[in-house]
Amino acid sequence: MTFNTCDLCDANEARLADGSLRVMAPGLRSFGKLAAFAGPAATLKVFEDNALVRATLETPGNGRVLVVEGGGSLRCALVGGNLGKLAEQNGWAGVIVNGCVRDSQELAACAVGIRAWATCPVRSNKRGVGESGVQVQMAGVVVRPGDWIYADDDGVLVAAQALH
Repeated sequence: MTFNTCDLCDANEARLADGSLRVMAPGLRSFGKLAAFAGPAATLKVFEDNALVRATLETPGNGRVLVVEGGGSLRCALVGGNLGKLAEQNGWAGVIVNGCVRDSQELAACAVGIRAWATCPVRSNKRGVGESGVQVQMAGVVVRPGDWIYADDDGVLVAAQALH
């Protein structure tokens, strides 16, 4: 799928106005090999614990984007090289983390889109605490399971329905 987030915004000004198309706050950095990616959202809400992230990425992604609301923690990473490889192998289009990633060179080799605020070399806890398939809020927008995510070098869009 080929798209440009600027063109999507221009073509959907009414959706921007009514809130059915939302734009994440700027600042998320790109870490995966794919600069642009899109797909329906799967959501997780965790805090400094990536056991549910791993369990989710071990399942078939079917072109979805995993949106991980990690509370914005900068104290540990929720996704690293091994999870990037899992995402790629299992057909995830991308992963967006409200928090940190690690193994940035390994992530750069994974044919998947990855966005996060920063890197942190510390690994997370593995207690399995968190929620899956819930509405989350990150980077100034609400993301619901099934919303469409469009990400490229110009930004990250969240749409109530597919725009392509």
